[in-house]
Amino acid sequence: MLAGVTGCTVVGIEGKTVDVEVYLSSQLPSFDIVGLPDAAVREARDRVRAAIKNSSLSFPQQRIIVNLAPADLKKEGPQLDLALAVGILRASGQLGRDIRDIAILGELALDGSLRPVRGVLPMVLAARDAGLYSVLLPVENGAEASLVTGMEVICASSLGEALAVLSGKEKAQPVPPKVHSPNMSEADLAQVKGQEGAKRALEIAAAGGHSLLMTGPPGSGKTMLARCMPSILPSLNGEESLETTKIYSAAGYLKNAGALLTHRPFRSPHHTISSPALCGGGNHPRPGEVSLAHNGVLFLDELPEFRRETLEVLRQPLEEGKVTVARLQGTYTYPASFMLLASMNPCPCGLLSDPEAQCVCTAWQVQRYRHKLSGPLLDRMDLFIEVPRLRYEEVTCSKPAEPSSAVAHRVQLAREMQRLRFQEDLISHNAQMGPQHVRQYCLLDGAGRDLMRHAFQRLHLSARAYDRILKVARTIADLDGEKKITTRHLAEAISYRANDFTGSSL
Repeated sequence: MLAGVTGCTVVGIEGKTVDVEVYLSSQLPSFDIVGLPDAAVREARDRVRAAIKNSSLSFPQQRIIVNLAPADLKKEGPQLDLALAVGILRASGQLGRDIRDIAILGELALDGSLRPVRGVLPMVLAARDAGLYSVLLPVENGAEASLVTGMEVICASSLGEALAVLSGKEKAQPVPPKVHSPNMSEADLAQVKGQEGAKRALEIAAAGGHSLLMTGPPGSGKTMLARCMPSILPSLNGEESLETTKIYSAAGYLKNAGALLTHRPFRSPHHTISSPALCGGGNHPRPGEVSLAHNGVLFLDELPEFRRETLEVLRQPLEEGKVTVARLQGTYTYPASFMLLASMNPCPCGLLSDPEAQCVCTAWQVQRYRHKLSGPLLDRMDLFIEVPRLRYEEVTCSKPAEPSSAVAHRVQLAREMQRLRFQEDLISHNAQMGPQHVRQYCLLDGAGRDLMRHAFQRLHLSARAYDRILKVARTIADLDGEKKITTRHLAEAISYRANDFTGSSL
């Protein structure tokens, strides 16, 4: 007898529907799975057999052949367990209803209970796009599945209950209520003493989505400034929220099941991170830190301590907003449009730029330390600032600083201007502008062109750096609510490029 059900799997961060075809023949009992299953799918044979028997159901003593179609698609993970079990029960006549219009996913325990799986959001989205209207899954995944509109969510806690619901003998369990994703950011700019210049650069970076590199001695507040960035960024819009939640679901990092992420992610990996962990990949390809920071912030503290080859993988995502990983089983493309924040000391001891302390590093040590950062990578940064050591008067000052809420309001207004400007261009902020957008929206008057020519020659700028200065100037003008870029806006943008470690200066 032949039966078919619809399962789902995850490839990269995209969900794919899988046709689970089960054939029973009157031969010696065996259980074979074909269709490029991985180890977790092949091991499902024992889980399914035990789950069916422990659910007081009959496991057929026949030859069982399961085909997972399409046959050229690699199937990974335990989310096909429930579909395999239901397919066998339907092929053996224990379930009479045709259920090809229901997507079925879930991991089986040996006692027949259902365990939650990762990647539910992209799988349910794929099922909807395939024309299905219902999904059967574990109770713990119900809230996450309900984030997808237009899908009926059927929850069950065990194989026996799932079979009873599919046959119409019982009603499905109610979908768990959705939980809200709290804002975990506690750092506020009001807590940062002094550093008004750095706060201004942070505001510009947030308003335009620009990358920022902070340099200064230890204890000057670089890390604290970076951790304040989420508090001044606007919340994710509906499309960004669903896209970001989809990435975290596929990676298995969705902490609150059913929580749609509304706050921009802030990722801060340790400097010992490997290239695959940063950009994505591995034996079983997963999104890396650059993709987990999509629509948010990637903070690299002590930038020169990262391995040079690891930092070089940032070139593609910084330029294109995505990263492509090639493996034997296929090529995966992950979204990676993020704001890069980085901090570093000016030298190994950290005191080179400190007027009150003596640097003990030699010129060769300083050069070797900075040589860890390649020119092409630095050329992709938008703003370079120095964060000096605080004076005693600044540390002990009791005057309240401007809170993040005030800065966030100005950033929101600037982002709204950009949204209206780019509503026909499929981009959302100034850092995403291409050359055609720069020529259209970053026009300079005569004085501005003269200033830019002087800066281009004295700073030995590349064509990429030239465009990035214009993008920053456009953001500064947006913060001022002005439609045209003036020489004041341009001069401030150039000042953030004058310290890019190339040895040039105005």
